[in-house]
Amino acid sequence: MRGILCVSLILNFHFPIFNSAHAQQSKHVLFIGNSYTQVNNLPQMVADVAASMGDTLTYEANTPGGCTFSQHCINQSMALIRQGGWDAVVLQEQSQYPSFPQSQVENEVYPYAQRLVDSIYAHGWCTEPMFYMTWGRENGDQQNAQYFPVLGTYEGMDSMLCLRYMQMASDNDASVCPVGRVWRHLRENHGEISLYQSDGSHPSVAGSYAAACAFYTMLFHGDPEEITYGAGLDAATAQIIRSAVRRVVYDMMDSWQRVPPRVQVVEVDTLQYMSCSFALEFIDCDTVLCDWGDGTAEVFVPTTSNARHLYADTGNYTITLTAIRHCLTATETKTFHATEEPSEPQGIGDIEEKKVIISPNPASQTVRVTHPEAVAVELCSLDGRVLTTRTPQGFDCSFNLADLPAGVYLIRIVLPQGSVERKLIVTH
Repeated sequence: MRGILCVSLILNFHFPIFNSAHAQQSKHVLFIGNSYTQVNNLPQMVADVAASMGDTLTYEANTPGGCTFSQHCINQSMALIRQGGWDAVVLQEQSQYPSFPQSQVENEVYPYAQRLVDSIYAHGWCTEPMFYMTWGRENGDQQNAQYFPVLGTYEGMDSMLCLRYMQMASDNDASVCPVGRVWRHLRENHGEISLYQSDGSHPSVAGSYAAACAFYTMLFHGDPEEITYGAGLDAATAQIIRSAVRRVVYDMMDSWQRVPPRVQVVEVDTLQYMSCSFALEFIDCDTVLCDWGDGTAEVFVPTTSNARHLYADTGNYTITLTAIRHCLTATETKTFHATEEPSEPQGIGDIEEKKVIISPNPASQTVRVTHPEAVAVELCSLDGRVLTTRTPQGFDCSFNLADLPAGVYLIRIVLPQGSVERKLIVTH
């Protein structure tokens, strides 16, 4: 589950994960919401921001005033979702509903958020659902504070909205555009910028501009500080807003995006010579594509626990594992050294060598050595000089290889009746 940053904004200063010199992009986006999206024509403002960066946003919108997720489930929004072909669908709930008591939100908000996202994925497997995190009212929700006191202040209402939108994103494999977090940063650091209209609820031009820059950043992954469109605001105000979006959204992108898929190789069996086998651990993915590095590939699904492949020729093979979920991908590579199986053992040394397991081999960071009768295990240079010695715990011991130069080493297993050696290839 993603971390939830709601009560106070935590700013992490690190290099952004996206290159600001991105290639020109085109996105087709559906905006589903109500007056918070309709006021100041937010979708068009996002398109104008994108144009100033050389990108193109085309869009459709369904934004009846005060419309809730439950109403969107039975109005034109569902028909628009079913059209498919969207790169992203933005979902904005009525401005108060997500801040209400937990039981009410569980009955009146969460089920309909799920229904909308399920329909989005059903009609566009690669479409990105993106929740529009709105903001607390300027002085809180005084209308409902008598029933739920936390709503009596801006900070309380805003924190509830953040918490609930982050929960919806986590529960539904969706991203979230943290407009409310941008507003909070601006309120706390630049109170001179008026984000609200006179009703203390709907966004001013500056408020919508903050939302537009945030949506551009989430949709196109561009650096908001390079945006040149200013929505008619004075240059200083527009720059402050763009800098806030940079700090809150762009520099913390991994907090707001869908959790990436991963696959983990639990163990590579190096005793099989021409046959590579390992256990797969699926992490937030529904499919794994395995390129065995010899011109063949295989697809695995979460019901699979073990992968096995027989190579026709000896040599080093790079195995590429691609984890996939809703067209999100992440790759991991492993190297397998295919060797011919030795001839039938002729002596005690050959018999004992058959019992040795070195995993992985080649290795880059750590290596595990297993032998049922080992008294000690030595990591040696190729000329036989002992570099490190380990005493097995049970049948196993491990060596840290991070500080070793890449190359070929010897693993010497000391046995009660002698010793056997195996080569270890270290790569970095």
